[in-house]
Amino acid sequence: MFAAYVTVTIVAAVFTGIAAVTYLIGHAYPKAQADMKRIPRSWVPVLGLLLAAGSLGLLAGFAVPILGTLAAAGLVLYFLGALVAHLRVGSRQLVGWAVFFVTVLAALAVNLGHHHL
Repeated sequence: MFAAYVTVTIVAAVFTGIAAVTYLIGHAYPKAQADMKRIPRSWVPVLGLLLAAGSLGLLAGFAVPILGTLAAAGLVLYFLGALVAHLRVGSRQLVGWAVFFVTVLAALAVNLGHHHL
């Protein structure tokens, strides 16, 4: 279980960390996604900070387990919100969302399993 916990947590932290960087550097993709979902572009850096906090929280969970659990749960909620944003505008382009969601959901599952919560 420990190997799965470490592997899945690191993969989720890397995925969300890379996404955070693209949001924070002003890359065109997050801006286009915000426009498509009719979300103000001023939210893009805030969303990037949430992703960065989640990514760092997952890694901090190796030292302080409750932080990892809370970060994983927060990321699950973040991506559920992203799903709502997609569906609200009728977007059915959900493959990217699904990859992120399954990854953070797996991180939450292995975190809970490893810490017997």
